[in-house]
Amino acid sequence: MGLPPPAPLLLRLLLLLGFLRPLWGNLVFIPAFIRMTGPVVSASLVGGTEDVTVSLALLQDKEGLLPVPACGLLTNETGDWSLTVTPTVNALDVTVRLKRGQQRCSSNETDSFSESPCMVQTLLVSASRNSSCLAHLLIQVEIYANSSLAHNASENVTVIPNQVYQPLGPCPCNLTAGACDIRCCCDQECSSALTALFREACFTGAFGGDVSPESEHQCSVQRRRGGPGWSPLLCVQSSPANSPFLGYFYHGSVSAARRGSFEVHLRTDPRDFSDFGYRQGDAVMTAARAYLTIPQVSLAGQCMQNAPVAFLQNFDVRCTTNLEVYQEQDGIINAKIKSGAVGGIVTPKVIYEEAADPDKYITRTETLLSNESASRNVIVEEHYIFRWNNNTISEINVKIIRAEINAHQKGIMTQRFTVKFLSYNSGDEKEFSGNPGYQLGKPVRALNTNRRNNETTLHLWQSAGRGLCTSATFKPILFGENALSGCLLEVGIHENCTRLRDNAVELLDSLIRATHVATRGNSDYNDPSDGWLEIIRADAPGRGADPPDSVSGICVDIPARLHIRILISDAGAVEGITQQEILGVETRFSTVNWQFQCGLTCEDKADLFPVSASVQFIKIPAQLPRPLTRFQINFTEYDCNRNDVCWPQLLYPLTQYYQGEPYCQCVAKGLLLVSFFMLAVFLSNPWARMCKA
Repeated sequence: MGLPPPAPLLLRLLLLLGFLRPLWGNLVFIPAFIRMTGPVVSASLVGGTEDVTVSLALLQDKEGLLPVPACGLLTNETGDWSLTVTPTVNALDVTVRLKRGQQRCSSNETDSFSESPCMVQTLLVSASRNSSCLAHLLIQVEIYANSSLAHNASENVTVIPNQVYQPLGPCPCNLTAGACDIRCCCDQECSSALTALFREACFTGAFGGDVSPESEHQCSVQRRRGGPGWSPLLCVQSSPANSPFLGYFYHGSVSAARRGSFEVHLRTDPRDFSDFGYRQGDAVMTAARAYLTIPQVSLAGQCMQNAPVAFLQNFDVRCTTNLEVYQEQDGIINAKIKSGAVGGIVTPKVIYEEAADPDKYITRTETLLSNESASRNVIVEEHYIFRWNNNTISEINVKIIRAEINAHQKGIMTQRFTVKFLSYNSGDEKEFSGNPGYQLGKPVRALNTNRRNNETTLHLWQSAGRGLCTSATFKPILFGENALSGCLLEVGIHENCTRLRDNAVELLDSLIRATHVATRGNSDYNDPSDGWLEIIRADAPGRGADPPDSVSGICVDIPARLHIRILISDAGAVEGITQQEILGVETRFSTVNWQFQCGLTCEDKADLFPVSASVQFIKIPAQLPRPLTRFQINFTEYDCNRNDVCWPQLLYPLTQYYQGEPYCQCVAKGLLLVSFFMLAVFLSNPWARMCKA
């Protein structure tokens, strides 16, 4: 049985002494062993450092044995190494550094990617007092050729030329340092054998290294390629150094930051021009010369609490807030609004209502242990109706819905804010979705002939909290906007498949509680013959019983998605505005096979089954496109819609399809071009040779 090598044995003894000596109050190096791979290492000598001498020694491993450390000599420099000791509070900082100018790891002697180190030495730093060794630091040096020592840094400053006058990268496709980039033939790190593998598929153009190509308009290029006889009159004489790709990868011009145009309106003092009447988009002002603000959602999706209300711009937003930081704001309750006329003031009429189901707005994060504490009111909905007459505001009605909750309740509350501008002479009738055609972003009008109150619309889910279907609310389907929504249905491992199938169908059917949709945006609800289309319901899933041999936790053919396809088309124009209408609506179910998802064990707890609904608007052209002729099918190079060069339209300005200029001007310009062409023919070499003959 052999003995262990001397270096690891010495290392174990030093580590053992390093852990025990602080307990005795003696000197100790922290750490006691360092594996050195760079030019500098540091350690700390702690303990009683008074009258302590630190020395450095290079240990020579002869025949597998290390010499006994000697602490009598003071040595701060040993060959290639230097030792620096810096006193600190109750400690000494010891630094061992490799001298500059040493080139022990030259790239010519050792491969840059060699796995074996090029410098292997063992250093011993000793701390002594009166020639008595008290502590040792063992340093194992292993420096590789690919480290920073392999290439000494030059003290000369690299001069970078002005990149405006030459390409920045001579080989832009060289993206990886120290490795060969495939298909980059200008990469100097690719060997000739490796380049031969992809030489036929090299990158072309400026990216492939051709950063100074000769222009085809150069006289020398046209002369080599055998250009036409009149090319010397039109070619360009330019130096080859003047490349069109100069500065192609250079963006060195720095210009002063310009303020965006939108910042003009972001003033600390609100600009009030309401005394001369409001215009669409102007901020509604209060009597205190401040903006009327209502929470709104920004383009980034964040809820802005102090967003100004714009005149004649409706919105319906939802914001979430934490109940712990919720503070009720006065808002419009005590505000007086400027009507838009000189000296005109409008006082809002506010009514309050209590929320029937507060849990619909609040997602609890903690369960309350007691309901005996005090309660407080929070605002969950605010609805504003502005009556306008020309450029003034005549009346403001506000409905605030409050909910009573526990004073110490925690959770996330969803608030809704709506603003609607109505004409002063309009009644309480429902707003149209367009007149006559649909407007983008307006709700799709629907009709249910099976109910007395037949007015309805198509819906999607708007889930909140955990996303459960039981707490999800509805939002209308907006015309022209494709959408996808869904919610989660809780299902147990012993769920009856028939009941699960019925629940899924009932949830999906709740979105389309209608029998007809309106063709136009102003179809009359009281007249079913005024442009109402019946909804086509395809592939309605059956609700039959499950087979007797069904497995618990597995159900087949469960409706999981409702597809709503709406066909739309342009139906004309009114005052230059295109009017769109609905041509048909189809609903279709998609089924999946559901299986209860178990973890390590199948516990009897609820699983989540996702159901979703998608809306797709498909636009049908008003006129069917003309079919392609056999010539267009066979000769695609003459198709103007597929090629940049369109020969059939060579004389397009002279044809009846060109409407940009009067026909007489087109003929005059065409004759001028013909004269230029005849002049070029007379000056060509063939014509000169004919005259000489």
